[in-house]
Amino acid sequence: MKKELLKLIHLLFIFLLISGFVQAEVTLPAVFGDNMVMQQKTEAAIWGKALPNKAIIITTSWDEKIYTTQSDNEGKWKLKVETPSAGGPYNITISDGEILKLNNILIGEVWFCSGQSNMEMPVKGFPNQPVLGSNKTIAESTNESIRLFSVTRNFSLSPFDNFDGEWLECKSENVAEFSATAYYFGKMLQEVLGVPIGLINSSWGGTRIEPWINEEGIKQFDFISLENNLKNEKISQQTPSVLYNAMVHPMVGYAIKGVIWYQGESNRDEPENYLKLFPGLIENWREEWGIGKFPFYYAQIAPYDYDPRGLNSAYLREVQLKVSQIVLKTGMACLMDIGEKYGIHPANKLVTGERLAYIALANTYNKNGFEYSGPVLKDMTVKGSLIELTFDHAKNGLTTYGKELENFKVAGENKRFYPAKAFITHTGLTLFCPPVANPVAVRYAFDNFVIGELYNTEGLPVSSFRTDNWEK
Repeated sequence: MKKELLKLIHLLFIFLLISGFVQAEVTLPAVFGDNMVMQQKTEAAIWGKALPNKAIIITTSWDEKIYTTQSDNEGKWKLKVETPSAGGPYNITISDGEILKLNNILIGEVWFCSGQSNMEMPVKGFPNQPVLGSNKTIAESTNESIRLFSVTRNFSLSPFDNFDGEWLECKSENVAEFSATAYYFGKMLQEVLGVPIGLINSSWGGTRIEPWINEEGIKQFDFISLENNLKNEKISQQTPSVLYNAMVHPMVGYAIKGVIWYQGESNRDEPENYLKLFPGLIENWREEWGIGKFPFYYAQIAPYDYDPRGLNSAYLREVQLKVSQIVLKTGMACLMDIGEKYGIHPANKLVTGERLAYIALANTYNKNGFEYSGPVLKDMTVKGSLIELTFDHAKNGLTTYGKELENFKVAGENKRFYPAKAFITHTGLTLFCPPVANPVAVRYAFDNFVIGELYNTEGLPVSSFRTDNWEK
C-alpha cells in the first residue's frame, strides 16, 4: 500500500512538472509557423502568449538580432522585428525560458487572398467543375520559393485570436487543394520578381460581403442592423462580421504587401449597397492592419446566366468598375471573356490570376512595358446619327481577334435600346444604329451572360459599361 502511494505521488510529480513545462512554453497564432513567409524590408509584427509577466526573447537568424519584451498580466505579448531583403531559409527562436524555434522561414512578398467560391475554388477544381489545365499545373507546381496557407472555415459573433491552418510548401499535393486564383497570381509574381511569395487564402463559397467587415465597419451602414445578430438564433456564415471575426481578425497585423479579392456574386441584386459596402470593406481592412493604404486588387465577377427574376448582374459589374476608379490603390481584373453560361465558376482561373498579377506588377512593383488593364471608356462624342467612342488603356488600338462586334446597343431619348453596328477605327470605335436617328446612350455587353469580344491588342478585355444612368 505504501509502495503504491509513493508511486502515485511520483507520477503526480512528473505530471505537474510536465504540465509546468507545457504551460510555460510560448504559444503562437497559426499564422506564425514553420515554412512561413514574412514580408521583406519592413517591421513585421510577431505576437503570442506565455505565462503572465514573463520576459520574451526573440532572435532572428538573418541578422542574429535579439529582441525583448514582456508578456502582460494575461500572458499576451507583441513586438516587431526588422526583416531584410528577400531571401532564406531562416529561423526564428522565441523563448520565455522554454525555447520555441520556427524553421524554414522565407522573406519575400506576402499577399492575403479572400472572397467567396471563385477565390476558394482549388487548383484541382470542384467536383464536376474543372480548372483548365489543372493536372499539368499540379504536376509542375513544386517551387521552393512559394508557400501556401489556407484558413479553415469558421464564423463567430466575437473576434477570435486564432484560426486553424498551417504554412505548407509548394508541392503538388498542397497546390491541388489551394485556391487556383491565388496560386496563379502568386506563381506569376514569383516568376517575374524572383523572390519568395507567401499566399494566405481565407475564403468561403457563397458568402456575402457583409460577414467580411468587422462590427465597427458595419456600423457605418444604416441599411444593416447589428442588433438582429444577438436576437437571431440562426447565426450563419452570412451574418455580418462573423467571417471577419473568425477568418480575418486572427491575422490582422501580420505584415502583408496587399490583398486580392474575388467576391460579389452573392451581392449581385444590391449594386447600390455594394457601391458602399465594397469601399467600406477595403477601408475597414486598411484601418485594422494599420500599415497604410495597402494595394487591394480584385476580380470582376464573370458573366453567368443568373435567374432572370433577379437584377441584371451587369449593374454589379458596373459598381466593381467604379470602385477601381474612386478608391486609391485598387485595381480590377476584367473577366468578360471567360464567363460560362451554366457555370458560375469559370474554369479559366489562369487568366484570372495572371490578370490580377499584371495589376500588381505594374502598380505595386513598378514594372513596365506591358499593359495591366483592359480598355476603359474615355469619351463619347455624338455626330449626327454616329457615335464615336475612345478608350484609355488602348494605346495600340482595339481588336476582336476576328469576331464581329455584337454586344453594342444604342438608345435615343425614349430609352429604347437597339443593336448597333460597331467598327474599330484608328481612334477607337464608331457606332451606327439605323433605328436611332438621334442617339444619346450606349451600352456594351450589359447583360447577365455575354461573351465579351472587344480587347486591346494586349489581349485584355473591355468591361461591360453604359453611358446612361437610367434605372433600367
